[in-house]
Amino acid sequence: MKPINVGLLGIGTVGGGTFTVLRRNAEEIARRAGRPICITVVADKNLELAKQVTGGACRVTDDAFSVVSDPEVDIVIELIGGYGVAKELVLKAIANGKHVVTANKALLATHGNEIFKAAQDKGVMVAFEAAVAAVRQATTRTSGADAA
Repeated sequence: MKPINVGLLGIGTVGGGTFTVLRRNAEEIARRAGRPICITVVADKNLELAKQVTGGACRVTDDAFSVVSDPEVDIVIELIGGYGVAKELVLKAIANGKHVVTANKALLATHGNEIFKAAQDKGVMVAFEAAVAAVRQATTRTSGADAA
């Protein structure tokens, strides 16, 4: 069965966590969805970070508009934040017949009516998460005095 191909926009703290969770739980997600869900392309301005986080597991680009226009991408996950370029990207993805998932509360609060109307007109879904959490690794430093 054909996998669901995902384009991820933004590979910062939330995007990196999303990428990691989807990769780590790929088998269980595929079992529940009935077919594999694969991140095939990641877009981020910081190409080096994107390459580091993805480890060569997918294509990396600094052109987010190429992702939302890619005919091989079925779902776009928007995690870049803000509501300027993010709005353009989401609307372009919808116009291209792609489902969209976002954690961007500012975008939906400001432009939600327009985005949901566009999705309804095109027959695609816009999904969102109201609460997003990211885990950062803490490093502890012990001075010589503390170690004694």
